[in-house]
Amino acid sequence: QVQLVESGGGLVQAGGSLRLSCAASGGTLNNYRMGWFRRAPGKERELVAATSWSGGSTYYTDSVKGRFTFSRDNARGTVWLQMNSLKTEDTAVYYCAASQSIGVAYTADKYEYWGQGTQVTVSS
Repeated sequence: QVQLVESGGGLVQAGGSLRLSCAASGGTLNNYRMGWFRRAPGKERELVAATSWSGGSTYYTDSVKGRFTFSRDNARGTVWLQMNSLKTEDTAVYYCAASQSIGVAYTADKYEYWGQGTQVTVSS
């Protein structure tokens, strides 16, 4: 079983950048596919980005393409979400999630392990 801890959230002005980290306790992320989700106030949780366990396949939701980058270091047990050109609509609690399986998972029910979330607030 893996425990995930996010960090890196905060308050930033529109157009700014943040880098979220998600560290897995207990070792590596080998064989884990990973996802970043977010939940904005009054909205449903949505998938922001996801990768296969190797990082060879990566998905981004349309609203973040070209602005967000998902990276991972399996040996270090850490994934990151680099968020550039932030917009007010990116304000949300961001969660990383993991699943010990191959391929990319696009829905929350495919992930077994979740972090506690980190708040991202983008001001205008």
